[in-house]
Amino acid sequence: MTWLPALLMLLVTTPAMAHGGVPDDHPWSLDLPVVIPLCLSAGLYLVGTIRLWRRAGRGRGVRRWQAGCFWAGWSILALTLLSPLASLSDQLFVAHMIEHEIMVTIAAPLLVASRPIGAFLWAFPTGWRRRLGRLGGSKLVAGSWAILTGAAMATCLHGAALWVWHVPALFAAALASEPVHWLQHLSFFLTALLFWQSLLSARAARIGHGTALLWLFVTILHTAFLGILLALSPTPWIPRQTDLLAGFGLTPLEDQQLAGLVMWVPGGLIYTAVALALAARWIRGAGEQARRRQAHA
Repeated sequence: MTWLPALLMLLVTTPAMAHGGVPDDHPWSLDLPVVIPLCLSAGLYLVGTIRLWRRAGRGRGVRRWQAGCFWAGWSILALTLLSPLASLSDQLFVAHMIEHEIMVTIAAPLLVASRPIGAFLWAFPTGWRRRLGRLGGSKLVAGSWAILTGAAMATCLHGAALWVWHVPALFAAALASEPVHWLQHLSFFLTALLFWQSLLSARAARIGHGTALLWLFVTILHTAFLGILLALSPTPWIPRQTDLLAGFGLTPLEDQQLAGLVMWVPGGLIYTAVALALAARWIRGAGEQARRRQAHA
């Protein structure tokens, strides 16, 4: 199993890629399509949170744990997209998979849990804030948002993005073209935000944790199946050999098998942990309702 030491080597050396080793031409990235949205979102959230806390009091409107979730998710996303891991992903399939799994299963749910829209709105002047609030409450925008964040729709959109972009021709196109690569990133991340919004929002809690668990189980199954296909395939889906692969002691097939393993095991464990947390919350809520009914009787 030569892939195991190779994976460990990749994980250990990635933070120090810019300081030597095999991939010494993979420094930290400062691509404007990544840096500008990251800086803009951080600035809006910071200004909005400060203004809201000055008006309502620290921890009100935006709770401290929500602010912690936002900055944790933002920092993880920034490190993933700007660190040497991002440039490694152009040549290593397993680095590409690690990058996407971090974005989809860690950064996205943290950002959704932070509920940042209120803080973003408070970053704007009062007039703008009111107009944006009216726009968000309009039938067209609110109705479209309700459809996109429905559990079934969000799960299908996210699943389609994952499967479509792993079609060999499209994956190869993403490696060959920077705009296509960013489109791939964007589709993974945006559909992940919709998916986690459908599971973690107040609306999802009203509909019931059972529905969320159902669609989370569907996601666990189809992502595990895709990971298994990658890990157990006898031939590489995108045949290629680079000096970087050789430096890690990997063949294209082993690189692909590692990528499938990352999707299958760590990704599946994160989804399973969330499912267990939702199940525990569901059971606890059912118990509280039963106790209230008994007390009322």
